[in-house]
Amino acid sequence: MTNAQTRTVIVALPEGTPATWMAISLILTWLKLPAFVPATAFPVRRRGLPGLISRWLSRHLLDAVRHHGGVTHAAGGRISRLDLEGLATTARNQATARWRMWNWHIAGTTPAVLPWPEYLAKAQSDPRRKISTEEARTRWEAEPRILAMLAFNSYPAAPYRWDLDELAALQAGEAVYVALHWQQAITGDAIVTPDGRLIEPASPSLADRLRYLGEATLVIHQLSPNQHLVAVKAAPAPTT
Repeated sequence: MTNAQTRTVIVALPEGTPATWMAISLILTWLKLPAFVPATAFPVRRRGLPGLISRWLSRHLLDAVRHHGGVTHAAGGRISRLDLEGLATTARNQATARWRMWNWHIAGTTPAVLPWPEYLAKAQSDPRRKISTEEARTRWEAEPRILAMLAFNSYPAAPYRWDLDELAALQAGEAVYVALHWQQAITGDAIVTPDGRLIEPASPSLADRLRYLGEATLVIHQLSPNQHLVAVKAAPAPTT
C-alpha cells in the first residue's frame, strides 16, 4: 500500500468508549487522517440463539446494513456483535481457493518472473543501457507468467481475477498468500490502537506487511468483547 492510495483503517476504541462518528473523527484528525468515509467491512454475528434475536437489532453497531430486515454487516460496533471469526474464516477459504487455482493454472505452466518493482529496478540498473519505465513494463508484460495471468483474467466466466500487484505474494507460496488475506480482512491496511497509536507497514514489502499483520492481529486479539472496532476508508497520511 503506497501513500497515494486510500487505505482501510481499523480503529480500536478504548475500553468504555462507544463507537460514534464523532469519536472516530477526533481520533483520525489527531492522527492527521481527517478525510474518511465508513467502510462496511464487518459481518454481524448471527449464529446461535442470541443471533436469532439480535440479528434484527442494530444496537451497539455503527452504520448497520440490513438484508430482508435482518442486520448483516456494519462499519463497526461492539466486538461481541461482530463476526470476526467468520470474516477471517471466509477470507482464509477464499484465499486458499484462489492460490491453489493460480498454482495449478499459472505457476504449474509458466516460469517465475520478478514482481514489477524488482523487475523495473533490475531493468534500469545498468546506466549504460537507457530503458524507459514504459519499455520495461512492456517487456514485463511479455513474460509468459504475466501473459498467462492476463489471459486468465480475460475469460468472462473466470472465477477469479489475478491482481498483478499480488504476484510477489502468490509466488511466495500458499502460506504467505493466505496469511496476508485472512489477517488483512480483520486488520485492514493500518490500525489505530486503543491508546491512540497508528500502526501500519513500514514499507510495501511482503516482510513488512507480514510484520504489521502479526502486530495488528495481536492488538485485536487482546481487546475485550465489550470494546468497539470501526472500519473506515481513510486518505493517506501526508508525507513529511
